[in-house]
Parts: sequence; structure tokens; C-alpha cells
Amino acid sequence: MSDEKRRTQIEDVDRSLYDFTKSEEGYERYADGLTPDIVRAISGKKDEPQWMLDMRLKALEVFHKKEMAGNWGPSIAGLDMDHISTYVSPKTKQARDWDDVPKDIKDTFERLGIPQAERESLAGVGAQYDSEIVYHNMREEVAKYGVVYTTIEDALHDPKWEPVVHEYFGTLIPMTDHKFAALHYAVWSGGSFVYVPAGVTVEYPLQSYFRLNAQGAGQFEHTLIIVEPGADLHFIEGCSAPKYYEANLHAGAVELFVKDGARLRYSTIENWSKNMYNLNTKRAKVASDAKMEWVSGSFGSHVSYLYPTTVLQGDRSSCEFTGITFAGATQDLDTGCKVILNGADTTASVETKSISKDGGVNTFRSSVVIGRHADNARASVSCQSLMLDNISRSDTIPAMDVRNPTASVGHEATIGRISDDTILYLMSRGCSEAEARTMVVNGFANPVSKELPLEYAVEMNNLIKLEMEGAIG
Repeated sequence: MSDEKRRTQIEDVDRSLYDFTKSEEGYERYADGLTPDIVRAISGKKDEPQWMLDMRLKALEVFHKKEMAGNWGPSIAGLDMDHISTYVSPKTKQARDWDDVPKDIKDTFERLGIPQAERESLAGVGAQYDSEIVYHNMREEVAKYGVVYTTIEDALHDPKWEPVVHEYFGTLIPMTDHKFAALHYAVWSGGSFVYVPAGVTVEYPLQSYFRLNAQGAGQFEHTLIIVEPGADLHFIEGCSAPKYYEANLHAGAVELFVKDGARLRYSTIENWSKNMYNLNTKRAKVASDAKMEWVSGSFGSHVSYLYPTTVLQGDRSSCEFTGITFAGATQDLDTGCKVILNGADTTASVETKSISKDGGVNTFRSSVVIGRHADNARASVSCQSLMLDNISRSDTIPAMDVRNPTASVGHEATIGRISDDTILYLMSRGCSEAEARTMVVNGFANPVSKELPLEYAVEMNNLIKLEMEGAIG
């Protein structure tokens, strides 16, 4: 083996924490494919209001009629909807006491650290297993301020909140947005509904964790968050799945409404398996003097199309997007973000990092749109890419659409490799080559990890360490 290959070869991630599976014996699993009968069965199981069933059936029509997007992104030819089950559920009711969760499901989330995280740092937790929420709980001291954190299904059965869901659901991400948005609205299941009253600051984060255990299945959760004027919330989303040798699909949707003077931080740590097609859609609408913050760490999936979108509708509203993507062997991750600045004196800041190894492909796409009435809008985009060998790939594709002459927009991108001089220096200070490379990558990722709560920063750093583990040299 050549010296060059010794310096750059890094073994694949040890995913033993995530790749364990549980038997589906006794589970309810709908037939593969997508038909009106399947859509009606999902809606009937949830005893939904008529308007939701009507929306599902309309979305199904849109899905069948809408063409796939052009060949501008990674291929999804390996995803065959005729061999994807859109609904798989363990036969258990949602629990509010951890002791009431079935043992095999509880074991899964125990291994992923969810109960410990709840006890130590979270105001509330929702845990979804395949197509259904199996556990949901929130601290009483948070609920007493009027904060609502529940499932969409439960909100639809509450006379107070069903009209609110009806008012907001599907308005920020229309079913006509793209083919997989239509698919989502046809078969969505699970997810979260969050309402934070005006002026309330939620001191600890809320978290939803999504675990897809079933083979050859899809997960289609819907998250709807409304942060009223002057309120403040941090919401964390975690995802994982074991590896199978056939395609799995994730096509969730996230709709975020941030009212006047409010602040919302939405953090994601994704560690899907490398047979997953991650076709998620996320969008936020931000009112005057409000702030939207995204923190995103993406470490899994075979193919990703993920571009969180922020609409800065109100004057003096702002957005910060901080993200990192890690692509290894067999991974083609097409990620980025879009910001639409419509209000006057709006500001947007985008800072992303990508790491590629073992032939992994990272593509970063940014879109900044400055509206005609966005006087004095300011936007900056920074993208840095690190390639750990000479067989990986990284591309940056920015788009700027500026329709107001008073706006200021900037973009910078850098692509590079780890310096041999840096590795030699660290080795001279007592590090092994593997340790040196991991230190460099951790330093590269630090702007993202420092934005996460301590427990999740540790998780992200551990994922990086696993990805880097086993360097030869």
C-alpha cells in the first residue's frame, strides 16, 4: 500500500449504536405501494376529521400526476415506491410514563440515550417508532405556562387545537411544492404540534426523536410549531435507522411559524443509515423583529435532498443557518438552504461545512432571494468543504436573485484537503495519525457543535469520531 493511500484511507463508520434491529412480529404493516385504500386506511385508523382525509386524497392525486424533478440532483432510481410500505406500527398505545413503553421499543430508545436526555436537559420529549409516536411527555412546570407539546393526531382530537391545526397545516409547504411533498401529505403519520404562547420563554429544549426500525418502509412525520409574539423556543430533532439492504424512505415535513419579536432555534442531528433516501422538507415563516436559527448536522442516508427554507416576511426579521454534512462511501448528499428576504432591514447569515471521504459526494446549494420591497436587506453565505482523500467530491452551487438595489449580498466558498504539515505537526506533539486527523475534523466542525446543547454536541463529536475511526498509518 502506498504512503499516500495510508495517509488517506479511513474505514467506514462503526454504527453499532444505531444498526441494531428489533423484530416486527405482531406489528401492523400496510401493503407496499400507494393507493386510495391505503390512504383511507391511515386516515381511518387515526379517526381524522373529514377535511384531513380530503386533503390526503387530493395529495395522492397530485403525487401521481406530478413528474419527478429533472436530473439536477443525485439519482433516486433505487427508490421504488411499489416496494415501500407507507405505514408500519407497533401495536402499542402512546405512553406518557416511560415504564409503560413496551420493552423492545424502550430498549431501543434507552440505547440511543433518550430517557437520560429527557431527565437531564429537556423540557419535553416525543419518541416516534416507525409510523407512530410511542411516548410523549412534557414537564409540568412548562405546561403551566400554556405551552402545548403534543402529537398532531392528539391536537386534531382536541376541540381547542383542531381549528389551529386546520388553519396552519399544509399552508407553508403546499402539497404542490414537489412530488414528495404530495406523498407526505397523502400518508403522513406522527410528528409534533408545538404552541408557545406570547411572551413565554421555554427554558429547556423540546425534543422529538424519530427511529425507523422497519425494513423497506417510509417515515412521514409532520412537525408544526407556532411561536407567538415575543416567545422563545429551542426545538431539537434527532433521527436514526439501522442499515438494511433495500431502500428506506424519509419524507417528513416541518412547518415553523415565528411571530413578531419571537425566536425559534431548530436543531437537527441526523444519523440515518446508508440505505435511506432522505427527502425531507423544512420551511419557516418569520414575522417582524423575529429570529429563526437553524443548526443542522447530517451524518447519514444514501441520498439526501434537504434545503431548509426561511421566509423573512417581516421587517427587521433575521435568519442564521449553521450546518455540517459528512458524506462517506456510497453517500451522495445534496443539501443547503434557501432564504427569501421580503421585509425591509432583514438579515440572513449562512455558514456551512461539508466533509467528504471514501468517495462520498457533497453538494451544497444555497438560494438567496431579495424581494422588491426588502430595502437594505443583508445576506451572507459562507461554505467550506474538506475532502479527506482524492476520490471524494465536493461542489458548491450558489444562486442569488436580487430585486432591490439597496440590498447587500455576499458569497464565499473554499474547498481543500487536510494539510500534511498540520498532521505531521500534531504527530510531533504525540498524536497518532488517526487522532491528528480526527482533531482537525473536529476543529473544522466546531462552529456547528458549539451551537448545540452540551449533550448533543457530544453526540455529534462522537459521530465524527466514529466516522474517522480506524485510520491506517
